Amino acid sequence: MDASQVLSGAEASEAAQGPSLVQQLRQQVKDCRSQNALGWHDHGNPLQLSQQLSQAIDGCVKRLWAEAGLEEIALVAVGGYGRGELAPFSDIDLLILLPHASDARHYEAPLAGFVTGLWDIGLDAGHSVRDVDECMHQAQNDLTVATALLESRLLAGPQALLSQLQTRWQSSISIDWFVQGKKLELRQRHARFQDSPYSLEPNIKESPGGLRDLQVIRWIATALGVGTSWKALEAKGLLTPEESRQLQQQQTVLLNLRAQLHLLANRREDRLVFDLQNRLAVQLGMEATKGRRASELLMQRYYRAAKVIYKVTAILLAELDGPRSMSFENAASPQSAGGKRHPAARKIDEYFYEDRGLLDIRDETIFKENPTLLLKSFLVMQKESSHRAMTARTLRSLWNNRELVDRTFRERPEHKALFLEIFKQPRGIVHALRIMNDLGLLGRMLPVFRRIVGQMQHDLFHVYTVDQHILQVIRNLRRLHMHEHAHEFPLLTELVEELPEGWRLYLAALFHDIAKGRGGDHSNLGAKEVIRFCKNYGLSQNDQDLLVFLVQEHLSMSSFAQKQDLADPDVIHRFVELVKTEERLKALYALTVSDIRGTSPKVWNAWKAKLLEDLYQKSLELIKARGKGNFLQSAQTLLGQSTSNKREQAEQALCQLGQPAEPARIFWRGLEASYFQRHSAAEIAWHARHLAYPVAATGTRVFARLAPEQEGLQVAVHTNDSDELFARITAYFYQQNLPVLDARIHTTRTGYALDAFVLDHQAYPGHSREMLSLIEAGLPAWLNSNSALPPIGQGRQSRQSRHFPIPASVTLAPDARQEFYILTIAATDRPGLLYSISRCLTQHQITIHAARVATLGERAEDIFLIKGAGLEREAFQVRLEADLLSAVGADQALAA
Repeated sequence: MDASQVLSGAEASEAAQGPSLVQQLRQQVKDCRSQNALGWHDHGNPLQLSQQLSQAIDGCVKRLWAEAGLEEIALVAVGGYGRGELAPFSDIDLLILLPHASDARHYEAPLAGFVTGLWDIGLDAGHSVRDVDECMHQAQNDLTVATALLESRLLAGPQALLSQLQTRWQSSISIDWFVQGKKLELRQRHARFQDSPYSLEPNIKESPGGLRDLQVIRWIATALGVGTSWKALEAKGLLTPEESRQLQQQQTVLLNLRAQLHLLANRREDRLVFDLQNRLAVQLGMEATKGRRASELLMQRYYRAAKVIYKVTAILLAELDGPRSMSFENAASPQSAGGKRHPAARKIDEYFYEDRGLLDIRDETIFKENPTLLLKSFLVMQKESSHRAMTARTLRSLWNNRELVDRTFRERPEHKALFLEIFKQPRGIVHALRIMNDLGLLGRMLPVFRRIVGQMQHDLFHVYTVDQHILQVIRNLRRLHMHEHAHEFPLLTELVEELPEGWRLYLAALFHDIAKGRGGDHSNLGAKEVIRFCKNYGLSQNDQDLLVFLVQEHLSMSSFAQKQDLADPDVIHRFVELVKTEERLKALYALTVSDIRGTSPKVWNAWKAKLLEDLYQKSLELIKARGKGNFLQSAQTLLGQSTSNKREQAEQALCQLGQPAEPARIFWRGLEASYFQRHSAAEIAWHARHLAYPVAATGTRVFARLAPEQEGLQVAVHTNDSDELFARITAYFYQQNLPVLDARIHTTRTGYALDAFVLDHQAYPGHSREMLSLIEAGLPAWLNSNSALPPIGQGRQSRQSRHFPIPASVTLAPDARQEFYILTIAATDRPGLLYSISRCLTQHQITIHAARVATLGERAEDIFLIKGAGLEREAFQVRLEADLLSAVGADQALAA
């Protein structure tokens, strides 16, 4: 008999015996997961489905354990598996509990076979092998181990071993140490997520308001011996029926989202990343509406769930503070669970106390007895609480009575008056509004506000939900009124003090984005909402006019400053025609700065601050000059005076450096008036110092410095003008990974180009001095070379811009004098975008005479003043626009 016959016989024998146990269990694991997935797709009960999967996995693990023949050892499920809850791709944690530590060597071989078998059948399993003594030693020194053992469940083996472990846990672990340790862990975990449940890509398990927060409550409650379920905590009086219902409901929401996310990713994935948000929304049956993506509806549902969990667990944790400070046996209400008032608490009136700096209530009945106190409590907190905060008992009572704020409540005149008084207080406004929003009271008092709670804005520069952004803007406005923050914006701090009735700014901020997500122009829709509010609350016509203006035009100042040429008198004239009065100008300036700063920490910079301040100062001068002759002529005269002032200031700066004024004056004669209007006196002096004095001031000159008044790097280029000069300069910056934040192009009367740039150098790995030397030497060498323009790479985009791209747009129109064409391009920003545009223009033999580059978060909005022989032909314009769209839209094609 040859070898092939022997092999065939072995295969036949194996086939006759059937599949091995590992093969059977591998199939069984696949089948139970497939069956479980069907339940999730059919939108079954999340808690039941997670328990059913755990039970099905139990069966597979037990069969594998029985095969190993380890009857004397206890097999224990711990962690989430110990709770009996598994998401579709969750791992499992096992404790192999030995009778004695010395038994480990004896059982080494069968245990190794068992652990290998777990992986062979398709289970991602973590395990530890210890006896009871080792478990307790680890638990007493490691909070994670102590927590895992708290949720232990016997799968197989002697019950006595697990009972011994559980008894030792209760007698050996310090409950105070455990409770305080879990609270500290929670605070540290929240800090990693900036203490906010509103992350753009939240982790359903770990983020504030996620499933882990609920687990912390259950761990602490279990350790304290007060229950392992929400119903048990309700029965002990630690949760009200409404809180218990809400936690159960929101837990169900998160369990479902997590499971559906696992199934969609086909792996263990707990992060709601951009890549999956829209697909998950569609999988859950959500459909896009006018003005809102399906993913935004999904995230709003998540944020609302996380917000409830975040708030209720915070309140409950303030009550759960260890057995030494409370008695649970006689806990008849949440007040008795750690809610006793300090003996030194100060009585404010018959309803309120100040307890260690926090506002406390007489008892939980006051809001039902007198619903007006729901609003009055915030006024009292603003006036009387040194910490401008409330006790856990007060917060809990407000939340549990929030439904008292209904239509009838809202329409009572005294309640409207109280609501307005909150905005008029000299302190505590932001604290009051944040608490009202967290508790759902702000949305109930203003139903129009409730629509934007938890609504995400996928516009590439907002990183907060609409409601959180609005509160952030109000916070920024409030800081302008606080002298301790005057150093941040000294001019604005001075201006807002001059504004009468400053509370109107807070109301304008409250309404400025309140119509987001409806489709259409949210500024106009918001203005309609503020009109309704003003009429309903009896505000004066003067107040209404200002609020409507601020809401309707809250984007205008930013648009003028960042997208238009402030050196053009007509631009200043049109802006002043819009704002009309000094009061409106100051109010809009304050709101605009606060709004931009409230979108994202990355959006605001000193460059934007300078543009807005320049627009404010020029507009203020023109408003004050109103009535002195022709309005437009006044604008031109003021800009001319400004140019003269800048020259004088630049001369003074040069004299302080020991430089005579005459060479600078000669140099300046070759520059157009627009040069002086677009640059500060300090920049004009800097340019002249490098270009007016050297004897041999010909050839290519490049000089750079760290921007003294703003973030970034300033680079000036002086060289013979050419059609492809701008493309070659931007190509160099692209190759050096230096994004262009601002570009100002000038052509001298002698045929030279003087181009000034502001660059973002944060990605440069070396020291700033090295970078300056590199540019000053490398850029002239590149410009003087005959090297061809480099190809355009794809560039690396952020994940957010890949999944929420801005539709590229290109518009081309002649200017008012019919001398140039104005090219406006908007697109998702990416490395090399400006180079792509300039290269395309060069290929079409277009000359760039001026450029205005603006980057708003990840949105690029660039304006060019161009001239070219073919621009008068319509066919040429169509071809140019198509090629530009192709150049700037390449990133979006890739994202699709």
